[in-house]
Amino acid sequence: MPTVIEGGGAAAGLRFAIVRSRFNEEVTQRLLEGALDALRKGGARDEAIDVVLVPGAFEIPLVVSRLARSRRYDAIISLGAVIRGETPHFEYISAEVSSGIARVSYESGVPVIFGVLTTDTEEQADARSRIVREGARPTGEEPVPAGSGRVGGKAPGAGGCNRGVNRGYDAGVAAIEMANLMKKLSPPPIPPPSRGRVRERGRSSPKLSRRRRAR
Repeated sequence: MPTVIEGGGAAAGLRFAIVRSRFNEEVTQRLLEGALDALRKGGARDEAIDVVLVPGAFEIPLVVSRLARSRRYDAIISLGAVIRGETPHFEYISAEVSSGIARVSYESGVPVIFGVLTTDTEEQADARSRIVREGARPTGEEPVPAGSGRVGGKAPGAGGCNRGVNRGYDAGVAAIEMANLMKKLSPPPIPPPSRGRVRERGRSSPKLSRRRRAR
């Protein structure tokens, strides 16, 4: 059987950074709440999570790069929302942000999770950043646990489907998995070189040679 390496595990003992865009703040704030919920449920402490705010999605890769180069974090989560109806240069922004975030991850070796929504409408962005408070129950639907990543779904067999998810929560779950996976894939530490002087075969040490000459 082949060896299967997975990134399962808890978030306890790991450090995370979250970079959130303030543009489309209602959406990105809900994404942040979802990501924090996932990290906390995984065992991460608030002291081990840093949240950095940037003006817009275009600024995310630069800040993510600085955080990755600090080597302080086991994983970084990027959160933003680019909506076509509000951004005339939608394609350009979306392409630059996605390629910039991916490049940081490749070059630094630090997992950078892509949690930037790129949607055509505000409704689509809302559907991907839903938050259901504890105990809340949409009319005619089953209660949904807070932070489950599933929002407003009808009971199985009821003829309905999930009306929304929180991609921030999904990003938090992925960050925990990737942080643990990268630790498993890291090579074992190289032992430090011996402090003693290695004597070459067939050659006497200088001290021994001087003693022989003195005799």
